[in-house]
Amino acid sequence: MTSLHTYRTGDGLPLVLLHAFPLDHRMWDEVAASLPGPVLAVDLPGMGPGGGSAGLPEPSIDASAAAVAELLAAAGVGRAVLAGLSMGGYVALALAEAHPELVAGIGLLDTKSVADTAEAAANRRRIADDVERTGTVDAVRPMSRTLLGETSLAVRPELVDRVAAWIDAQSPEGVAWSQRAMAARPDRTHVLQAFADPVTVVVGDEDGLTPLDQAEHMVAAAPDARLVVVPHAGHLSAVEDPAAVADALAELVARAERVG
Repeated sequence: MTSLHTYRTGDGLPLVLLHAFPLDHRMWDEVAASLPGPVLAVDLPGMGPGGGSAGLPEPSIDASAAAVAELLAAAGVGRAVLAGLSMGGYVALALAEAHPELVAGIGLLDTKSVADTAEAAANRRRIADDVERTGTVDAVRPMSRTLLGETSLAVRPELVDRVAAWIDAQSPEGVAWSQRAMAARPDRTHVLQAFADPVTVVVGDEDGLTPLDQAEHMVAAAPDARLVVVPHAGHLSAVEDPAAVADALAELVARAERVG
């Protein structure tokens, strides 16, 4: 099920970190270590060590957003800045749509606001079927390389093993649930168009999965958005250059606090 992890307490707006697929909150460890103020992270439904599909509703990003909202309410968080990478970005946008009173700012990292193409959605469902059939995460294990940029693969090959270990810790059931949830999500560009509070869009310049044009689409949609391009990083910018991502998110929180 969904779980909340506290990196740091303190005064000010909390920053809530939402992870990528097929990983969990640990991908944020280095970013969180460089951030000021209260920092929380979530293991999204079915993900994280001990994750699975028991007790989960029908797969949807909206269900993930509802689970995060419940966690934050239980923790006494009434307003926060959300930052999500890839799948986490989809959840952040769903939260902003369903609970605008909760969201003081949005960080969208290596993600997109548009829905999957029919082909991409079908591929997600095929992978979901495969991991359930085999009872393994073999079908998504190659993502330990495809999530990373060319520079990271060349100069920091140890990141492949780290990401692979995170993937191997996931349950096939949780991986399948997440894939089906992402396949069913709608276009949420309209959420950004209606969101007046600060937005920061971060993208690795070597991200081949959600490249720069997707980031620029979101920046153009939001009234108060800033673009941060992380050099020499792929889809996992928060893992490949945690210092640059921490700087971008700290600046986002500061903007949100100034707005109130």
